[in-house]
Amino acid sequence: MKISNIGIGHNNRVFIIAELSANHNGSKKQAIASIRAAKKTGADAIKLQTYTPNTITIDSRNKSFTSILDDTVWAGYNLFDLYKEAYTPWEWHEELFRIAREEGIICFSSPFDQTAVDFLETFNPPAYKIASFEITDIPLIERVASIGKPIIFSTGIATAEDIELALDACMRVDNDQIAILKCTSSYPAPLDEANMIMIGDYVKRFNVVPGVSDHTIGNIVPIVATAMGAKIIEKHFIIDRSIGGPDASFSMNEVEFASMVKAVRKSEQAIGVVDYSLTDKQIKSRSFSRSLYVVEDIKIGERFTGKNIRSIRPGFGIHPKYYHAVLKGKAKCTLERGTPLKSEDIIW
Repeated sequence: MKISNIGIGHNNRVFIIAELSANHNGSKKQAIASIRAAKKTGADAIKLQTYTPNTITIDSRNKSFTSILDDTVWAGYNLFDLYKEAYTPWEWHEELFRIAREEGIICFSSPFDQTAVDFLETFNPPAYKIASFEITDIPLIERVASIGKPIIFSTGIATAEDIELALDACMRVDNDQIAILKCTSSYPAPLDEANMIMIGDYVKRFNVVPGVSDHTIGNIVPIVATAMGAKIIEKHFIIDRSIGGPDASFSMNEVEFASMVKAVRKSEQAIGVVDYSLTDKQIKSRSFSRSLYVVEDIKIGERFTGKNIRSIRPGFGIHPKYYHAVLKGKAKCTLERGTPLKSEDIIW
């Protein structure tokens, strides 16, 4: 699986996405600055959200459109009003995609209905993201999958059946370029609900590229996710939380995001590869290992015993695995205390 010119998945480094969401706070200037800042942090991609209040919900004052937000950071909002404040105006998209290309950072988006898909295709994004709450929108998924580009799913409210239905929709149109991100749809999300162990299960159960869309505070989850095999990490990004906005409270600022990117890259270095060969430093360090040494003066022809030879540091004598065999032998020459025992010193 590739997004633009970057390979995603096995033997590739983690693909890091800065989620802009509503963090432009209604300012195109802020959105442009965010793209440039995301590039500086080391992010591989900036992701937008493409909807309007009318394409994602309806303007209704029915209680169900308000009460749904009561236990969230958006309590007190009506759904339509929230999305009116949070959405990225469609007339900005052309310039945002252009700025991203100029900066050398990948730009793509989450469409929230089929008109958004048609609109985004005019900018030829290299991939699409299906947000957690849209994973049940099978017609939308079929439309996105039919384009033939990589699809990244978040699973914040998904059951195993929801994931299977979404994957089936992709397979029906012959699209197997799929990534699934473990996500907890709480804002912010508690650490004890992160369940990074799911990353390995996604690979076994669904045979997809695994990752995480993280809403926790800090960079613990991205680091753990990397160690658990995640190949995509998405975090909400804001230049400065003081500018405010609906998503500011659970978003990383520029300094925090850059620190996370560095931590993920260091984690990748620490994970390394399966390799039993030794580096030059390790070979040199083997001199600190155990070997058989003469620990009492030994005369020619004298038998070796547990008193006159021992397995000790350093490692310049013969391997301790020969200890019991040596005890059956005699000294071929006089050996002084502190001499590393060699095979040629022994009458086997």
